[in-house]
Amino acid sequence: MEKTLVLVKPDGVQRGLIGEIISRFENRGLKLIGLKLMHVTEELAGQHYNEHTERPFFPSLVNFITSGPIIAMAWEGENAIGIVRQTMGTTNPVEASPGTIRGDLAINIGRNVVHGSDGPESAERELNLFFTSGEILDYSRSTDSWITES
Repeated sequence: MEKTLVLVKPDGVQRGLIGEIISRFENRGLKLIGLKLMHVTEELAGQHYNEHTERPFFPSLVNFITSGPIIAMAWEGENAIGIVRQTMGTTNPVEASPGTIRGDLAINIGRNVVHGSDGPESAERELNLFFTSGEILDYSRSTDSWITES
């Protein structure tokens, strides 16, 4: 099963959208395997946004992600990365389809509510940044056989 990271960014936490966002992924059939409320340090923000360090918007990314608490989540499921990205919608909420998190809940690219890993390598890297191995659980749900074929 594929694993991926989702962050509810400070704007989503401040707006009280945590439950709505979790529900969207659970309703798709993904399994929540890690969850924490936390503050992102500047060091962690720098590691998380490492590929953007030379871009002019890097300081604003760091300032925003460290501006308030976030929710870090680890999700698991068949094609979890693709399902998360489809459920979130495109990065720019103006271009995101209705029915997606960003299409329904955001209007500005700088306040787009959520982050999700964009591929298997980034998912592994990002999960390791936000969670220790003991914080991601391995468990079975009685509903799993009703969500995916074996």
